Amino acid sequence: MKIDDILNKTATTPAPAGPQQARADVAQESTVATPAAPSTNVQLSPLSTQLQALQSTQASSSVFATKKVEEIKLAISEGRFQVNSEKVADGLLESVKDLINSRKR
Repeated sequence: MKIDDILNKTATTPAPAGPQQARADVAQESTVATPAAPSTNVQLSPLSTQLQALQSTQASSSVFATKKVEEIKLAISEGRFQVNSEKVADGLLESVKDLINSRKR
């Protein structure tokens, strides 16, 4: 083997590409080799349309009545707010019952 032949072969062979160039080459090959994808037609069911309408309605409504909260705050600050202990106790018992039933399932 002659040294001149090795020099001639390496001169015509492209230099190895770095990682950036290799990625660019792969990206170009994939765009050229990929045929145009057929279009896909998507249709939403009437139920999904109803769900979207319900979601937008729920998003626009508040979680709690702001006016009622302000009234309660005012009553507390003025000392007029009365706590109904029976109602609180009933609510606590219902919460405990719900928790016990949910653990049984």
